[in-house]
Amino acid sequence: MEHGGDIFLSGTVLLAAALAFVLLFRRLGLGAVLGYLVGGIIIGPQVLGLVADPELIVGFAEIGIVLLLFLVGLELAPARLWQLKRDIFGLGMSQVVVCGLVLAGFVFLVTGSTWGAALGLGLPLALSSTAQVLPLLQSQGRLNTPTGERAFSILLFQDLSIVPLLTIIAALSRAPQTGPQTPGWLLALYAIAAIGGLVIAGRYGLAPLLKLIGKVAERELFIVAGLFAVFGSAALMHSIGISAALGAFIAGVMLADSPFRHELEADIDPFRSILLGLFFLGVGMMLDISVIMADPLFVVAMALALVAIKVAIIFGIAKAFGMENRAAFVLGLLLSQGGEFAFVLFAEAQAALLIEPSAASRFGAIVTLSMATTPFLMLTTRLFGGVRGSGTEDMVDPEQARQSNAIVIGHGRFGQAVAQIFAGASISVTLIDINPDQIRLSGEFGRKVFYGDGTRIDLLRRAGAEGAGALLFCMDDKNFGPDQIEPIAHAFPDAKIFVRANDRRQLLALKHAPIAAAQRELFESSVKLAHTALLRTGIDPIVADRVVEEFRRRDCERLELQMEAGSMRAGMHLSFGAVDSEAFDPQAEQA
Repeated sequence: MEHGGDIFLSGTVLLAAALAFVLLFRRLGLGAVLGYLVGGIIIGPQVLGLVADPELIVGFAEIGIVLLLFLVGLELAPARLWQLKRDIFGLGMSQVVVCGLVLAGFVFLVTGSTWGAALGLGLPLALSSTAQVLPLLQSQGRLNTPTGERAFSILLFQDLSIVPLLTIIAALSRAPQTGPQTPGWLLALYAIAAIGGLVIAGRYGLAPLLKLIGKVAERELFIVAGLFAVFGSAALMHSIGISAALGAFIAGVMLADSPFRHELEADIDPFRSILLGLFFLGVGMMLDISVIMADPLFVVAMALALVAIKVAIIFGIAKAFGMENRAAFVLGLLLSQGGEFAFVLFAEAQAALLIEPSAASRFGAIVTLSMATTPFLMLTTRLFGGVRGSGTEDMVDPEQARQSNAIVIGHGRFGQAVAQIFAGASISVTLIDINPDQIRLSGEFGRKVFYGDGTRIDLLRRAGAEGAGALLFCMDDKNFGPDQIEPIAHAFPDAKIFVRANDRRQLLALKHAPIAAAQRELFESSVKLAHTALLRTGIDPIVADRVVEEFRRRDCERLELQMEAGSMRAGMHLSFGAVDSEAFDPQAEQA
């Protein structure tokens, strides 16, 4: 029971530090990561000593990085990932190779160490913090932007490079061999086989399993299945000496096309958030203050030099790959810090007798300090339009909305009319939009619009969708279809779903979707305009009414034929003005 008490006490201290310091640093506009790092330093063995074993916490919290990569994989279908191959293997490889060699040369010149030690220290410094950069991009909604995609491509190649970097350190090792060593080429073959196995298991094993769970309709089983996929894939990769996070990413990619993607994302994301916070608390606790105090100028100067060198190199490489100056500079700032995998590689280099334990501690402190600079650097990117050009710092999350009977997603010209009609009928409405400019404009007219991507299940849940009677998707998105709607309908079975359709094609794509109704955005307005134009040009009102009525009848019949055939060309004879159009005399008396 005493051991259990220690666990509860440590957990209480960690959570209290997270609450206090993250709230403080958020209020100061410095970001959550820096709050976690500073909180870890304060409660760690170097200052207050409230938590004694930071290595254990970091080891446990690394699961958060694994979950993060799984969630990122869920957002990248294989086809989309294939489109990024140039950035992954071109931009990513260039960054790792050039940064690694330049930093190794810099360490060699500054420290006067051997080339083996310089490579053991410099190559790991080329890696950036996946745990820091990706949540930053996700929270800003910038992961799918050109800059976000290139940042992700580089980070993905960095994870892939763990194997060759470990192989290089093993080849330079001066430690006596204690057992048989796996050749690097064989390790690469193991990696390819493992990736192939994960692809097969995801497509032919996990996907059918999720369908079965969907029929059972037990939400807890989705969480279990998702965590099973993450841990299983991570364990497979880790067993052959490859980044566990890479295995989780591959599992996510294999499920990116699954109709249960959004449900998995919503269920696993809370675990990811908590564990990543614990990870950065642990990194802060592991920071050896005595190492910094022994030679503060060296540690601080090296951390700043690391950031400056990586910004300059990444900027140059990004320019060579056709990026604009501003985007290239922002990319350099995003990836300027050292990464969490540097600690792993430093430990391997120490075990290989390439570096002294004191050097591993000093450069670990340098990496930690470089991580601490990232929130400040991200503040500067706002001057360059690099972070949410419109600014969303003052946007309110829909979690703060009162429970409403209807939720309108998209408060543009279409959604505004829908929301006003509902309000006129005394039906309470929650408004959501992802465009900060539109939110501010609506605010000027007295409308409270909450910020966020209203197609995400987790956000809809925060907005109270479980208690809403209607979900009205009014955003201008012609790609919004059954793949997005089905998981939403599954998550909120009591809510009727209504969709704004861009055109007939989108309406046809929605024919099997679980929605109550869809409306083409321009149909009614175009009919109204044509009717008004007929009247104003002198057409008999009775004739004008007959034409409009016949057009509506034919359009409905044609749409039914198109739905049945699944083709836009069906029912062409029912349209006015076509070569084979059915005859219609508007002057004829109706029977």
